[in-house]
Amino acid sequence: QVQLLESGGGLVQVWGSLRLSCAASGRTFSSDVVGWFRQAPGKEREFVAAIRWSNGYSVYTVSVKGRFTISRDNAKNMVYLQMNSLKPEDTAVYYCAAGPRVVTTPQGFSSWGQGTQVTVSS
Repeated sequence: QVQLLESGGGLVQVWGSLRLSCAASGRTFSSDVVGWFRQAPGKEREFVAAIRWSNGYSVYTVSVKGRFTISRDNAKNMVYLQMNSLKPEDTAVYYCAAGPRVVTTPQGFSSWGQGTQVTVSS
């Protein structure tokens, strides 16, 4: 099973940018789908974006489309989430996850990182 570690979270002002990183250890991503989810206090964990490692196919939730970009670095075995034009409603703990298929539910991902806090202040 792959181990995941997120980094890059922090405090940013409205309309600012952050780049989250997801590092894998234990094995390479190879055939995985890697996703980003987020969870705000008192809310359920929600899908943000996902990328298929093999061909770079990506999907986004509507609320982040055009503002967030998910990408991968094959050589470094890393996945990134570039977040631009951040809004207060983007405040949450962001989690990296890996699974076998492109799905948008947490149940479809079997490996999870510990999360990184993103706070957008107005």
